[in-house]
Amino acid sequence: MNTYVAMLRGINVSGQKIIKMDRLKSIFESMQLQEVTTYIQSGNVIFETTETNPIVLRDRIESTLKEALGYDVPVVIRSSDELDEVIKLNPFAVAELKEGEKVYVTFLASQPTAEAVEHFESYGNDVDDFRVLNREVYILSRKGYGKSLFSNNFVEKKLKVTATTRNWETVNKLADLSRR
Repeated sequence: MNTYVAMLRGINVSGQKIIKMDRLKSIFESMQLQEVTTYIQSGNVIFETTETNPIVLRDRIESTLKEALGYDVPVVIRSSDELDEVIKLNPFAVAELKEGEKVYVTFLASQPTAEAVEHFESYGNDVDDFRVLNREVYILSRKGYGKSLFSNNFVEKKLKVTATTRNWETVNKLADLSRR
């Protein structure tokens, strides 16, 4: 069995697209996915499957969610090993963060083009730092994510790919849960 984490974009945010985690779990179980577990209300689902193609899996999950909920829910998928790699590649020394600084990871549904990354990198500033590595954008937020230029919508618009963002603590917890 392969262990994956599905990160749903845009549910349970500001009272929009509300879905309870027990319902979300049952939707995933209806797809014959195994050992389904949810983590916090922002739409993180850990599960096992024999499926090895994450694109096929993502498309199946998005289709099933649309049918069950009546609206589109973009999904970004990472394997347990990929999450471990995301943690390993973090360019920011978490142990050395100053008070108020936090690290976030924006997970991209696909690899952005080199041109999009080059354009995105032109938005560097003195408030936040960031690195685009593979299918992730690591963000060091110095004044709070709510005040950061690098919101999820901004990242999607500039890189032209679907994305969803998690704080560093959640990334680590998802990796832990996926290692069962």
